Amino acid sequence: MTGVPVLSLIVFLPLVGALVLLFVPGTAHRAIRWIALLASLASLAASLALIGYRPDGPEFQFTENIDWVPAFGMGYRLGVDGLSAVLVMLTTILSAVSILYSWNPITKAVKEYYISMLLLMVGMLGVFVSLDLFLFYVFWEISLIPMYLIIGIWGGPRRIYATIKFVVYTLVGSLLMLVAILAVAIAHASAGHPFTFSYVELRGFAYTDTLQALAFGAFFLAFAIKVPMWPLHTWLPDAHVEAPTAGSILLAGVLLKLGGYGFLRYSLPLLPDAAKAFAPIMIALAVIAILYGALVAMVQPDLKKLVAYSSVSHMGFVMLGIFIFNMQGLQGAVYQMLAHGVITGALFLLVGVIYERTHDREIAHLGGLNARTPHYAAIFGLFVFASIGLPGLAGFIGEFLVLLGTFRYNGYVAGITMFIVIASAVYMLWMYQRMFFTVPSDWMRRFWPTLKDLSRNEWLALAPLIILVVAMGVYPVLIMDAVNSPAQRILDAVNASGGLTSFQLPW
Repeated sequence: MTGVPVLSLIVFLPLVGALVLLFVPGTAHRAIRWIALLASLASLAASLALIGYRPDGPEFQFTENIDWVPAFGMGYRLGVDGLSAVLVMLTTILSAVSILYSWNPITKAVKEYYISMLLLMVGMLGVFVSLDLFLFYVFWEISLIPMYLIIGIWGGPRRIYATIKFVVYTLVGSLLMLVAILAVAIAHASAGHPFTFSYVELRGFAYTDTLQALAFGAFFLAFAIKVPMWPLHTWLPDAHVEAPTAGSILLAGVLLKLGGYGFLRYSLPLLPDAAKAFAPIMIALAVIAILYGALVAMVQPDLKKLVAYSSVSHMGFVMLGIFIFNMQGLQGAVYQMLAHGVITGALFLLVGVIYERTHDREIAHLGGLNARTPHYAAIFGLFVFASIGLPGLAGFIGEFLVLLGTFRYNGYVAGITMFIVIASAVYMLWMYQRMFFTVPSDWMRRFWPTLKDLSRNEWLALAPLIILVVAMGVYPVLIMDAVNSPAQRILDAVNASGGLTSFQLPW
């Protein structure tokens, strides 16, 4: 490890903030909020160093390598390429936004809430910078516990049901992933290599077809549940509906990306033959998810559930882009992950704004909000148009590239996907029209005299997301340059593989 340990600072500065909070009295709410915000901003400031990532430099940069448990091949190995660098920056931005937004809404167990939020940051950031499969698994599991607490303690009326469902789904996938990690490490060592969990050393090894197929299946369950892919998505709407607003922002904005990142970082480079063999199935599931998410979102009466099901549809684009195996698709998948994080995070924040004022999310109970909250209406409209892929905003680039890559893969699949893009515009615009440009319901009239527009804290939380959604739509080249080399390496690994030729079940 040479120089300043930038990645360690990014990951563990929130942990420092959480440790400081342990010694702050639980009644000092203002001090607690400031310490948590400053810790998240410190991590965000450290992540700005990743702007110095050079696309033409080494594959992994800002690397750190320390022996952790040498006897078992475990190391504290950190590093970022363009793919992980942009996701780290997305995580630090959305985490700071979530902590800032929580300033007023969270009034119960404030100290415990902010400690949970900071620990969640540690887990999410650690996943994106790990270059050791065991360390990756540790951070993956760390991210589960704080989100369980955030939903289970500060969530809605059915929070216990939602948390149990969330944990059971995620834990089953995680345990199978651990088995797959051990299997690939043991197979590598059985060929005479030193026992290791190093991603760089395990990648490129010629695993047997049987091991590739079974390990890919185990990784698939872990990552597909997190994405979530149809039909493993059913935990997501419940978790979103019951989670506090900041929890929904991070759940949609970052935690879902852990699944897409897992496929890109591990499933494809480690197991390219299995990835190529199972690609048609993955593409079919992705198209079903895009269609299913859009159709179910269209009939949702609850505003938060509508946005949750739209996430299922949009993340389907990510999976489609990954498994069509061309440069446009991979670049579009990564860009869609980033854009979805910004746009859907902002939409959940905006849902929270109206919920804090009315304690209701039923679309039928809203209406006429444009007259009383014009700023709120304008910003909500901006992110609605970004979500449906309006050119000039962040949502357009990723969807366009995925569609372009899909046309290269298969025109029929692209045609079906184009139809679903139109459906997404229908449900988002219909929702926006009912919320802002209809006669207020009798329910809404109760709040009419005291209904206020966006507050200062809400503007501050939304400001970086507004800047990002426009900047990513107008000038995408910075992100494209960063992800081009990682995408090309993934393609090279898959294209060099021959698929599964001798797969047999061990029994």
